Amino acid sequence: MVSRLLLGCGAGTVGHALVERAREQGGTVHVVTLDPEQREFPQRDVTMTAADPADRAVLAGIGGPVTSVFIGTDSPQRNIAIARAAHEVFDSVPIVAYTGDEPTEADRETLAGLVETVLDPTTAFHEYTAESIVAEAPERARHLRSLLVRVEGELGVMLHDNPDPDAIASGIALATLARSVGIEANAYYFGDITHQENRALVNVLGLDSDLIELDDPAETEPLDAIALVDHSLPGVNDQLPEDTPIDVVIDHHPSPGPVEAHHLDVRYDIGSTSTMLVEYFDALEVEMDEELATALLFGIRTDTNDFSRGVSRLDFEAATTLQPHVDIDVLEQIERPTISPETFDTLARAISNSRVRDGICTTCIGTLRDRDALAQAADHLLNMEGVVATLIYGFVDGTIYISARARGTDLDIGGMLRDAFDQIGSAGGHAGMAGAQIPLGFLGEEIEDDEELLTEIIREVIDERFFEAISVRDEPEPRPPIGSNDWQPEAN
Repeated sequence: MVSRLLLGCGAGTVGHALVERAREQGGTVHVVTLDPEQREFPQRDVTMTAADPADRAVLAGIGGPVTSVFIGTDSPQRNIAIARAAHEVFDSVPIVAYTGDEPTEADRETLAGLVETVLDPTTAFHEYTAESIVAEAPERARHLRSLLVRVEGELGVMLHDNPDPDAIASGIALATLARSVGIEANAYYFGDITHQENRALVNVLGLDSDLIELDDPAETEPLDAIALVDHSLPGVNDQLPEDTPIDVVIDHHPSPGPVEAHHLDVRYDIGSTSTMLVEYFDALEVEMDEELATALLFGIRTDTNDFSRGVSRLDFEAATTLQPHVDIDVLEQIERPTISPETFDTLARAISNSRVRDGICTTCIGTLRDRDALAQAADHLLNMEGVVATLIYGFVDGTIYISARARGTDLDIGGMLRDAFDQIGSAGGHAGMAGAQIPLGFLGEEIEDDEELLTEIIREVIDERFFEAISVRDEPEPRPPIGSNDWQPEAN
């Protein structure tokens, strides 16, 4: 006696797996398919009919009672055709239909009008992902807490060099979390905080006491444990020795190489590291003060360009969580700082030296007086008509610094920078925002006291390598390897 009818379930589709599942549930199974491969797998309690499952006469000729119908080809249009036939023949039997691969909204609506249940893999995937994230957050937070309580001395939370608002906020947040479990913790950085918004963040919120500037890597030797926030490798965008053992990594950037840590949390699909720290505070039920909440919201807003770049659901949720605790007046002061003459000079030189090729604006500023102004120039020049990406660079203290942006294009700017400059320096970032650092020594010669000549040589080399990387890159860049750690979410 037929109890379950499977229509169009070929060997290479989800239907093949459903044949096995239907058998496990008991009763008999009848499969109607034109797929010859499926018919090569005779199974006990499974009857195969080699016929068109969209043919009403074929379905009407199936003997015995049918208690359920499942439609499962990989083609949305094929599933709709079968559903129309099954809807007429089995009007009192529950019918379940798989949408198939890449269904349109019209396909979904048509199926929904013909069957009782529509299985949509896209919707199911998003629901599964959301549920997994929610379920995973407490586990992730518990693991971090268990590691923190085992720190016997001081935890040093290391920001990347010349930290931006996201690094500053997330670093102070992680140090605050560590102190909440009774251990000593401080946020450290090398370089300078010169960007006017970054200085405003520190000054207006009074965060100077929460940040410790380092001059020598040896100053980190007394630390019992080290955490990296908003970057993931020691010696890359910080001045730690490359072989420094790392205990905690929390970052949202693709890494230029394998990452190792006892607690490793690197999520490329989140807009800011500050978002990730809000999740930890929420999961561990740790309260934050007004200053920290304001800093974290500013970190999220700057790294997502006010929720317009690389933003995720978690970024919106984190902002909603923070909003009631934020000092809005202070946030407005931070967002409207005065601009230094050095920054105006950098922007002016970026504009006057700019070149546009195939929608990409490149400019060499020359000697940098304000490194942070590079990012502002990259953002401003992206507003030029016809420009889809920017590559802005200059040099100071024996290093070339690059800031890049992209929007409304298939160009992965982070991948482009890694392809072009990883062999001569370090590069990384996202599809829409990235940066690189290259030692001047790669030129193989010293050019003293001639800034104009050095600027021209650097312009030729940087532009040539960048556009060459674009010309040879015809495959999407794979995600870089994460590496190994003592904890990662278990596969479900």
